[in-house]
Amino acid sequence: MADIRVPVFSESVSEGTLLTWHKKPGEAVKRGDLLAEIETDKVVLEIQAQQDGVLQGVLKNEGDTVLSEEVLGTMGEAGAAAPAEAPAAASVPQAAAPAPANEATRRDDLSPAVRKIVAEQNLDPAQIPATGPRGNITKDDAVVAAQGGLTYQGPQSAAEPASMKAAQTPAAQTPAAQVPVPAIPSGPRTEQRVPMTRIRARIAERLKEVQNTAALLTTFNEVNMKPAMDLRKKYQDQFVAKHGVKLGFMSLFVRAATEALKAFPVVNASVDGKDIIYHGYYDIGIAVASERGLVVPILRDTEQMSLAGIEKGIADFAVKAKGGKLTMEDMSGGTFSITNGGTFGSMMSTPIINAPQSAILGMHNIIERPIAQNGQVVIAPMMYLALSYDHRIIDGKEAVQFLVMIKNLLEDPARMLLEL
Repeated sequence: MADIRVPVFSESVSEGTLLTWHKKPGEAVKRGDLLAEIETDKVVLEIQAQQDGVLQGVLKNEGDTVLSEEVLGTMGEAGAAAPAEAPAAASVPQAAAPAPANEATRRDDLSPAVRKIVAEQNLDPAQIPATGPRGNITKDDAVVAAQGGLTYQGPQSAAEPASMKAAQTPAAQTPAAQVPVPAIPSGPRTEQRVPMTRIRARIAERLKEVQNTAALLTTFNEVNMKPAMDLRKKYQDQFVAKHGVKLGFMSLFVRAATEALKAFPVVNASVDGKDIIYHGYYDIGIAVASERGLVVPILRDTEQMSLAGIEKGIADFAVKAKGGKLTMEDMSGGTFSITNGGTFGSMMSTPIINAPQSAILGMHNIIERPIAQNGQVVIAPMMYLALSYDHRIIDGKEAVQFLVMIKNLLEDPARMLLEL
């Protein structure tokens, strides 16, 4: 017999939530198979089998809170008989019979992973066949239901349907004694309460903490992206052939930000009580959207990275984020951050700094606009830039000059590449 344990959490993580079991008691398991997933307030950890054998039983159920190195279940040798009941089964009430379709569609025994799928796919839990060890709906059950299209009607729009308006009798033709009866929306008007995931709750906590602590201020500028776009167009094929990755705008922004951080060290600093910590290195966080929320993996020592190295690092983070494979080490630390809302069409925003950092650069959508150039009006691909910063340690002059330097480097990339 061997114990299945929770991995050792980092110092900043005290507990996690068991999202789902991927194996059932009595099921054969091979070394390396995914057994379970645990969500912390930073990442989702995968528990893999350390040996071939059989899952003998589980001590923790989906949705339970787990601690570092706590025992989740037990593994036995292949061919060993599984116990009649999982050790925790005696304390777990038997699942109730599936609710009829005309009863409430909300269930209280859904794990966070299942709740997320149900909410995103607009599923009716009462219609999902449950295969969990205690009659509960597993993550796989929810995925299968989503693929099968088991949906329910959501809340009706507050606006009155056009068909109802057309059916009303014009006021001029309504008898004086007859008062029109307002149409009552038909169909279910459901609501669903879904608890935040640990990651979402942690994001909310950190962002609110920043707003309550830092003296946030945002300065704006705009950059003509035509020189950067011309550079990409001219050298893209050669860049891909040599490095195996495309040249994107993010690597140019990371390089420009690194040079600007060298010129204005306080923007790369952080606040610790009444002290200012100046960092002699440049670790830039790149905000990445994932299914579980916004995550900020860190590119370390960007002053030593080439454009190709930056692009490869960002591409690797994107793949990890999509597959839920980012580790705590990937997102720990950082001295400055960059977020690109333009990917989703944002024209302008005021990003919130990622504490304990003191500043964050916001990129936005590239839109062709008329600008004055050499005394003439021309059409150019323009992008608004935003720098949010902690006014407690960064003065407005430094913030503006920092952003202007990034603008100048991007509008003349040769200066950046030649370190001029």
